Amino acid sequence: MSRRRVVIVGAAGRDFHNFNVLYRNRPEYEVVAFTAAQIPNIAGRAYPPALAGPGYPSGIPIVPEAELADLVRREQVDLVLLAYSDLPHLEVMHKASIALAAGASFLLAGPRETCLRSSKPVISVCAVRTGAGKSPLTRFVSRHLRSKGLRVAIVRHPMPYGDLAAQAVQRFATFDDLDRAQCTIEEREEYEPHLRDGAVVFAGVDYEAILRRAESESDLVLWDGGNNDQPFYASDLQIVVADPHRAGHEMSYYPGEANFRAADVLIVSKTDSAPAEGIRTVEENAARANPRAELLRAALDISADGADRLAGKRALVIEDGPTVTHGGMAFGAGVLFARAHGAQVIDPRPFAVGSIAQVYAAYPHLAAVLPAMGYGAAQVRELEATIERAAPEVVVDGSPVDLKRLIRVTPPIVTVRYDYRDIGGRMAAILDRFMERVVRR
Repeated sequence: MSRRRVVIVGAAGRDFHNFNVLYRNRPEYEVVAFTAAQIPNIAGRAYPPALAGPGYPSGIPIVPEAELADLVRREQVDLVLLAYSDLPHLEVMHKASIALAAGASFLLAGPRETCLRSSKPVISVCAVRTGAGKSPLTRFVSRHLRSKGLRVAIVRHPMPYGDLAAQAVQRFATFDDLDRAQCTIEEREEYEPHLRDGAVVFAGVDYEAILRRAESESDLVLWDGGNNDQPFYASDLQIVVADPHRAGHEMSYYPGEANFRAADVLIVSKTDSAPAEGIRTVEENAARANPRAELLRAALDISADGADRLAGKRALVIEDGPTVTHGGMAFGAGVLFARAHGAQVIDPRPFAVGSIAQVYAAYPHLAAVLPAMGYGAAQVRELEATIERAAPEVVVDGSPVDLKRLIRVTPPIVTVRYDYRDIGGRMAAILDRFMERVVRR
């Protein structure tokens, strides 16, 4: 029987996981390539032999997604598997059409095939879009569970931007661990807030090996999702966050709608700043698409030391990179905080250099913010140069990472923090019931 030839369309994360669970060590399949999108500096590399297995002595090449049609025809590909997230439904079908027109079948792999089973209870926190408020909620869940005496292992959705073989299984307990791993700004944005809370974070590439390591030192596994992807682990409690600032996206993005429909708990986030119409739209969609889910409202408490520096000052605002790029948000907590405290938010676009200027060209909706891009040392230097050229009186850091530790610029930096507000204590009550039902039985 001839081997089925496969291309995995990805963005350095879900694609590697799907390969590991669906195709590694399966001789009836041959994965001829991964494609790369969303993340810079991934195309041109290879998924290494140490992770790919004995069937791939040279590893698996990673090529730009723009080459997909030619690749399918040239390599006589039988199956194209889509394996990344935060895509409009229409864009998913464009990719399917490219694969079909070139002669291949097109596949979306589901949770029954791709979710790993844990020996410990699993809570997953996912979202319908990037930047919906998932990270503050994950921190709240972690703190609440640990306050009850549970050992919690946080497993973060992958961000393998460095040496993939070396990053197969990672454990972070201190900032020194992040330094040793040479984590990018994007990785630190997700890891640092947990470490500040005293939690331990696991991540990497091989999520079965990561799970077994996390299980060995925990009572419960907490999945911290990325973008709007589905969890990699079968969940005993699936919590999903929706964003009323982007009402309707819960029904029009992949795989965010799948999360929305699968959730045990649906949280309408940012209700303190979102329009009432947006809140109502999300709640009406929840009632139609997933009436069995518990539906909660939540808010984000935004704070910062040094707020008194902002009134009347020319402020350059830095926001979480993924949220304002492929997440599609024009601004985040940094802009809200700066404007609330009387700052004059400046447009960074005329001052952008190098790859930062390319980001603005790729995402023309951005005007009031500088995305916290830092996928490598060179890009961090370009971020610094953009700030210096803009010459603001103050920088407002609305990213989850503490940029004061990572960049060197002339103006002072005011660091904004945002935390989940559990309206009515409903999320805490759900967690307490879960512990009684599942964890302590």
